[in-house]
Amino acid sequence: MTDIGRNRRAIGLLLYTGALLGTGLPLGKLAAAAGVPPLVWAMVISAGAAGVLIPVLVLQRRFALPRGRMLRYSAISGVLSFAAINALLFLLIPHVGAGYAGLMFGLAPVTTLAVTVMAGLAMPPRLGVIGIGVGLAGAALVAVTRGGADGAGGVGWPLLGFALPVILAIGNLYRTLDWPEGAHPAALAAWSHVFALLALGLLQIALTGDVPLERLHAVPHLVLPQMLVAGLTFPAYFALQRAGGPVLLSQIGYVTAAVGLATGTVFLGEVYAPLTWAGAAVIAIGIALTIRAQLSPAPEVPRRAPSAGCA
Repeated sequence: MTDIGRNRRAIGLLLYTGALLGTGLPLGKLAAAAGVPPLVWAMVISAGAAGVLIPVLVLQRRFALPRGRMLRYSAISGVLSFAAINALLFLLIPHVGAGYAGLMFGLAPVTTLAVTVMAGLAMPPRLGVIGIGVGLAGAALVAVTRGGADGAGGVGWPLLGFALPVILAIGNLYRTLDWPEGAHPAALAAWSHVFALLALGLLQIALTGDVPLERLHAVPHLVLPQMLVAGLTFPAYFALQRAGGPVLLSQIGYVTAAVGLATGTVFLGEVYAPLTWAGAAVIAIGIALTIRAQLSPAPEVPRRAPSAGCA
């Protein structure tokens, strides 16, 4: 495949995956409004991904228990990138709204660049550094001025939302550097979500002593779409990881932010103050600068880094 063909495929995966992730944000809010605990809803996502993908792997004769490096990768990826992210995401949504949570995903590209710089793995050009600063400034404005969604006040929950892009960035970098040689994206997605499901279940029990799955009986119209969306999303997510590396993968946040704001505003009736939208515009400027910076021919990870298997 030519470079142009690979770039087109990566862009298609980016749009597809980001749109699906953004679609799932309102489903999480509606489930929370119906009384489904955040960790239980996060379990629905991981159960959906694993439940859809494992039968597919069996039919394709690709099913195998993870061992060695793949076992380590699946466990760390599942706990860090999916259990932690989804638990925090659906804890935040009832307090800050689906649109604001989507905006936090929009910060993933700038935080990924920042993490790679701090880890000494890459140094973006000057324009990329400017983009990081502008994007963070816009996100801070959104956090401080966010209003209207659910009538919540204060800045504690919005500020906690900054943990989302930071965890996403660390996970993006890890999955690139430790990608198991020869592993299929669908297999990695399936086993990562098996470990995420276990971690979420244990956390739910540790916090409450119970896993109230009976709460899902009230929202079957939300559970089934969410499981299907998860099953469709994560094979493409890992394929994008392999095709584009951590910074390109992090651009999912651009699409997720747009879809999350649109669905939150149009379908859920979320209302945001003018300064919040101004902050979103500043984020968009930062995003545009980081995209421009990423057009540089310099590689994201220097040759001294371990092989990621995703170039």
